[in-house]
Amino acid sequence: MTAQVVIVTGAGMGIGRQSALAFARAGVSVVVADYNEAAGRDTVELVAASGGEGAFVKVDVREEKEVAAMVDFAVATFGGLHFAHNNAGGRPSGAGGGPLHELTEESWDALVGLNLKAVWLCMKHEVRHMLGNGGGAIVNTSSSAAYRSSLTPTWYTAAKNGLTGLTRGAAKEYAAQGITVNAVAPGVTQTELVVGMYGEDGAQALADRLNPTGKLIQPVEIAEAAVWLCTQAPRSITGVTLPVDAGQSTV
Repeated sequence: MTAQVVIVTGAGMGIGRQSALAFARAGVSVVVADYNEAAGRDTVELVAASGGEGAFVKVDVREEKEVAAMVDFAVATFGGLHFAHNNAGGRPSGAGGGPLHELTEESWDALVGLNLKAVWLCMKHEVRHMLGNGGGAIVNTSSSAAYRSSLTPTWYTAAKNGLTGLTRGAAKEYAAQGITVNAVAPGVTQTELVVGMYGEDGAQALADRLNPTGKLIQPVEIAEAAVWLCTQAPRSITGVTLPVDAGQSTV
């Protein structure tokens, strides 16, 4: 019997790295997918040091040929694909930001492309394999921005809201074929991206302001939720976006 296998995108750091490690602790073979080769290979070394099995594949999740090759790599390397955590996202290098009326069309395409289109591409090719192999489980990384639009740029809120719809629609479309599709929605989390934007003190101050618990969420907490949705959650849980936000969604 083929061991269970997962692809984690954006696994070179932050939530993605912790997801790779959490899946490895659960006994799942991990395909560490990232555009940053050095960071991705560091994650594979951490997986191996923890006693797990991992392999790195460099991928730009915005490019369909590379995404298809990523899935083929997982199957060729470990013999199958059972789970996927589509976690890659953020602001692509060179893309502008700012208010909606100042965004260029090129920036919009780049920003929404990485945070929404890329997840569709990953799901397209993950599902392609899962349909022929008895099903599977997919988790996408959304954000509390999907329901708190005042906190983030409009493009990010739009992309993450779109991701909610993509997750729900795919869950319905493939439910009868044994594929569950869910999402996790992190609140203020201590990732390299957040700390880089706000600093350690600023990130904690943001958590104090937004999270009723005052807790600065750790990436491993998001990772453990993703692993649970894939490996332990009842199969009747599908189409759900699970807030992992220290109570932010309650206010």
